[in-house]
Amino acid sequence: MEFLALVLNIQKINLIIFEVQLSKCHLLETQTKDYITTHDIVIEGSKFCYGGYTMNYNKLNPQEERVIVDKATEPPFSGEYDNFYEDGTFICRRCNAPLFSSKSKFDAGCGWPSFDENFPNAIKRIPDPDGTRTEIECTNCGAHLGHEFLGEHLTNKNTRECVNSLSIRFFPKGKELPKTIIE
Repeated sequence: MEFLALVLNIQKINLIIFEVQLSKCHLLETQTKDYITTHDIVIEGSKFCYGGYTMNYNKLNPQEERVIVDKATEPPFSGEYDNFYEDGTFICRRCNAPLFSSKSKFDAGCGWPSFDENFPNAIKRIPDPDGTRTEIECTNCGAHLGHEFLGEHLTNKNTRECVNSLSIRFFPKGKELPKTIIE
């Protein structure tokens, strides 16, 4: 039987995440935060306990965690890849999975990196509860990337994958990509 414990302190929120079957998944992490989200119960920082195993993704800074884990959006025109056009590959910042070729990147004028095609099976699409948008996540690790928009006629493919710069990393053509973290 698995369960997670959550210990609260009035001043701050202290999270202690562990599994009862300690032989499988020992204490993952103790942290103090000013806020809590539903993801804190499942995902804490870059470590994740599922099915008795600890997954170690790339370490995220607080801004990256806010976007990738808490599904926030970075301010428009603030990301390092908005006005960035070099030849190479964009990968998931959390697990290194290849997501987009720079050949599919285009200037949508929206303030976020935009792509009209992703690598096969790299992106998972999830309709928002209100039905107005479709969230896109990394298929491998579930990292929040941004949203997909169809029917805007900005490219021949008629698709815009609107991605937070904090969710991706760029590797120039010819540079070896890091190994995808598959857990």
